[in-house]
Amino acid sequence: MRQRFRAGARATLRSLEVRNFRLFFGGQLISQIGNWLTLVAQALFVLHLTDNNGIAVGVLTACQFLPVLVLGAWAGLVADRADKRKLLLIVQSVAMLQSFALATLVFLGDPPLVAVYALAMFGGVATAFDNPARRAFVVEMVPETHVQNAVSLNSALMTGSRIFGPALAGLLIVTVGYGWCFALDGVSYLAVLYGLWRMNTAELRPSAPAQQAKGQVRAGLRYARSVPELWVPLMMMAIIGTFAFNFPVVVPLFTKTVLHGTDSTFTLLFSVISVGSLVGALYTARRTTTSVRDVVIGAGTFGVSMLVLAAAPNLASAFTISVFVGFTSILFMTASTAIVQMRAAPEMRGRVLALQAIVFLGSTPIGGPILGAVCDAFGARTGLALGAIASLVAALYGTLAMRSSERDPEGRPSSLADASGPTAVSV
Repeated sequence: MRQRFRAGARATLRSLEVRNFRLFFGGQLISQIGNWLTLVAQALFVLHLTDNNGIAVGVLTACQFLPVLVLGAWAGLVADRADKRKLLLIVQSVAMLQSFALATLVFLGDPPLVAVYALAMFGGVATAFDNPARRAFVVEMVPETHVQNAVSLNSALMTGSRIFGPALAGLLIVTVGYGWCFALDGVSYLAVLYGLWRMNTAELRPSAPAQQAKGQVRAGLRYARSVPELWVPLMMMAIIGTFAFNFPVVVPLFTKTVLHGTDSTFTLLFSVISVGSLVGALYTARRTTTSVRDVVIGAGTFGVSMLVLAAAPNLASAFTISVFVGFTSILFMTASTAIVQMRAAPEMRGRVLALQAIVFLGSTPIGGPILGAVCDAFGARTGLALGAIASLVAALYGTLAMRSSERDPEGRPSSLADASGPTAVSV
């Protein structure tokens, strides 16, 4: 039994045997906890400044992710052309300055709301360039046979940070105030900068840089549309990203106006969601292949769990259901991200990952204000239910797309159904 456990643990954590990935993983873990300090504290700080105005939080979310929508395609091209490690060193340094600037403003007193929005947008610019470069860099750090595992561990890292980050934010807000959340986020960037600096560049597997030619952004879009394995998950992410993954907008309003909780209640509920996400990420880490069917199952189960959460009668039931919300959300996210990272051609990976960020994160500026307005007008339960319905619609779309693409007109298996080897994406 003990040997089986050790073998299973080693299989789950095999990418951490690679030194460069260990450095990346450790730095990102600390930095992402800091990032969640800022995300949670910003949302609660805006509620503090505006007396629990849902639209104001929606606008904040739009400011955080609008740069991804506007700059994402060009950021992906930069990731395809540049040395990703050096690009990440620059981007992470810029993000660190943004956190320190926000902390300084808050320490000086309650700043104007427009200043909070402006710094959120500045941080969004860093996010636009960070996302495609960081995700494409994961593939360069590990052998090809470890890519699925590295993606899953990276998802576990992100969700693990969501457990500790919001909980720590709640503790800091109550004890020392919002400003220290932003200041500690700034300090946390030193960990990821150290990890990137200490890497052995000779052990990396860099992709060939994209050519310096006109139309490269459009070429990335055409490529993604030509590959059903990429396009179907991307469209599902667009639907779910717009209406269902706006947790920073809906969850604080749901906690305060429906469950009648406090800031600490919100951060604890967010951490419970993240516990479920971490379990889901570790569950998927042992897989060697991922399919479009996995994406559909993740979207469908996530929609059902969100619908049940919207009907939760009290705080205890909401906490219980939130574990399943987190678990199913990461099933969808890990499967869709793994397909994009493994199926995209190396020279196109940065642009395809940027497109993923555009449709998933970049859709937030559209969905955030809409959900904030829906919550203000009809209540936070309705906002959660809207996200649940969107997820079920995305699952239905994915199901129909799979069925229509199973065979081409000549009866041969389509790309949605192809699967061969550890890096293939099967149905």
